[in-house]
Amino acid sequence: MNLENIYRDANAYLEGHFLLSSGKHSQFYLQSAKVLENPKVAELLATNLAKMIKQSGTQVDTVCAPALGGILAGYELARALGVRFIFAERVEKVMTIRRGFEVQKGEKVLMCEDIITTGGSVLEAASQVEKQGGEIVAFAALANRGFCKRVGSNIDAKPTCKLPNDIPFFALGDFEFDVYDEENCPLCKEGSIAFKPGSRGN
Repeated sequence: MNLENIYRDANAYLEGHFLLSSGKHSQFYLQSAKVLENPKVAELLATNLAKMIKQSGTQVDTVCAPALGGILAGYELARALGVRFIFAERVEKVMTIRRGFEVQKGEKVLMCEDIITTGGSVLEAASQVEKQGGEIVAFAALANRGFCKRVGSNIDAKPTCKLPNDIPFFALGDFEFDVYDEENCPLCKEGSIAFKPGSRGN
């Protein structure tokens, strides 16, 4: 399975001038919603990701995803694993587990995103799981932006990666794009204006 081709075929591998959630700029952006709008493709990706997790021997009771971007990927992964699915969402900018979702003490929870860059959002959601007594057993995403080290990849974690080193991170592939601070962005210097895609600010 060629993950890059799947994103390109779905017109989800975007080129332009993008303002990322981190505040940095990039020439490329992955729009996973375009990939996941096809249920058969979503099922294929989740099945392959679930296979990796099962082969590792990681025991999972529940999949939890941060809204909004992780919901479709997380739900499909939970379905492929045959476990429960819940999600966390921002309430007044604070990640919260609500809507009647509860996590039992000792419940083994896998945190899932569509794309993991530094892992900041998924870690916020994970902290809410842990507050309720859940145990984070793994992180997962369809794609890794190359800042964190995933199982099976030779890419080392960058200093900006926020995921813990002692919990496995599973993803189907790596996408390494150059990112820039605004003041050092070559696209800005050419006069281009950054566009903010994705679930925040669009």
